[in-house]
Amino acid sequence: MIARGAGDVAEKGTFSFSAQQPLAPQGGEKVNAPFSARRIALLAGWAALSLAGEAPPGGKAPLVLDLPKPHFIGTPINLKSPNLEKPRPGKRPDLLVPAGVTNVALKKPVTASDSSPIMGELSQVTDGDKDGIEGSYVEIGPGKQWFQVDLKERCQLFAIVVWHYHAQARVYHDVVVQISDDPKFARGVRTLYNNDHDNSSGLGLGKEKEYIDNHEGLLIDAGGVEARYVRLWGNGNTENDLNHCTEIEVYAKRPSAK
Repeated sequence: MIARGAGDVAEKGTFSFSAQQPLAPQGGEKVNAPFSARRIALLAGWAALSLAGEAPPGGKAPLVLDLPKPHFIGTPINLKSPNLEKPRPGKRPDLLVPAGVTNVALKKPVTASDSSPIMGELSQVTDGDKDGIEGSYVEIGPGKQWFQVDLKERCQLFAIVVWHYHAQARVYHDVVVQISDDPKFARGVRTLYNNDHDNSSGLGLGKEKEYIDNHEGLLIDAGGVEARYVRLWGNGNTENDLNHCTEIEVYAKRPSAK
C-alpha cells in the first residue's frame, strides 16, 4: 500500500478540525448544533493530545515529516511517460502511524549495487540531509541499480519515504522498494512498492504509477511488516540513465518498542 501524494504535511505540534463535522450521537445526546458542549470538549481534548505529541483515540496519528523546501512548482509539460500518474489535486492524504515511531534509518549503513559512486558518498542516503541540491545526494551508475539500508536489527516498519533527486523535475524509472531479513535478498523478499509497468527490470509487473520526484518524496505505507533491510531499485530517469538517491527514511518501531 502507498500513500503517494501526501501533499503538504502539517507542522509538528499543530492540530486542525472542522467544527461543522457531526459526531456520532451517544446515549441519546443530540449533536445537531455545530458547537455542542460535548463536541467542543472532545475536539479540545484531541487538540491537547496533538500538542503534547500523543496520538488521538485509536492509537495512531498522522505521520509528521520534516520536508525540504521545494525547488520547482507545478507539473512540467515536457515529461512523458506511458505510466505517469495524473497531477494530484490538493494535499497528500495523511498516513496514520502508531505513536512512538521514529526514523530508524538515520545514520544507518548503506550499500549499493555500484560500490563506487560517481558523485557523493553512500552514507548520504541516511545522513538526514534531504535538500536535493549538489552535495546532498549520491549518484551511481546507469541502468538497473539499487541502494540498500541496513537497519541493524529487525524492526516493525510503518512508513518508508524516498527522495531521489528533486532539484529538477524528473521521473525515475522502475522504482521498486523491497524488504528482507537477508542482506543478499535471496530469500524472504517482500515488495512494498513497484511502478515497473512492463517488468523491464525483471522484478515483476508493478501496479503503481510513475511519478515526478519532488520535495515531498515517495511515501510508502509499510503496514507494520517486519524486516531488517530495505532496498530501493531504480533504472535511470527521464534526464539520463544514471541513478540518484538523496535520502531514505524508514519510520518504524524497534522490537522492544512494540
